Amino acid sequence: QVQLVESGGGLVQAGGSLRLSCAASERRLDTMGWYRQAPEKQRELVASITSGGTTYYADSVKGRFAISRDNAKNTVYLQMSSLRPEDTAVYVCAARPTYSVRDYWGQGTQVTVSS
Repeated sequence: QVQLVESGGGLVQAGGSLRLSCAASERRLDTMGWYRQAPEKQRELVASITSGGTTYYADSVKGRFAISRDNAKNTVYLQMSSLRPEDTAVYVCAARPTYSVRDYWGQGTQVTVSS
């Protein structure tokens, strides 16, 4: 089993920045990403990054968020800038080991953006 430990969530004022971190217990990981879940909304894939560095961003965060990974630390980051109240959600890290057919999920970290 792969354990994912998230950190960096919290309360921030609109326009501010946060950096989320997700550390995985396994070294060989394929795609890693961040989802978010807000009340009354469907789960949304915010950003993902492959082992080769190819990134994806949801249109709603493009230009404001940046995903990166440090393979030596088995860690993926989400740098969030110009935060808006609508970014408020539980952010959940997901990762897939190279030789696995299943995804692993973190417990989530709350991000609250105040106006």
